[in-house]
Amino acid sequence: MVQPKYHVFVCASCRLNGTQKGFCHSKGAVSVVQKFMEEIDERELSSEVMVTATGCFGICEKGPIVVVYPEGVWYGNVTEDDVPDIVESHLEGGQRLERLQI
Repeated sequence: MVQPKYHVFVCASCRLNGTQKGFCHSKGAVSVVQKFMEEIDERELSSEVMVTATGCFGICEKGPIVVVYPEGVWYGNVTEDDVPDIVESHLEGGQRLERLQI
């Protein structure tokens, strides 16, 4: 079993029936998930970082939401353009990206 150093959860507004709709989805969350996967692959972090698209976290007004474990750091209003900064600062550098932290 893979034991990643970090696990990144991104709200993609996925419902129990598999449909994606909702605030985070309408604000580009699927692109955020895809960008995380691309950045992690390009930086060869696949053995250290796992990315999972999730259902609603319940704070839609701050979406798209990204949660990084094991620290349990929550980021809000994340866009595709923010992903390289989160990867560089938090996942590679071990420092929280305060401008997006909620």
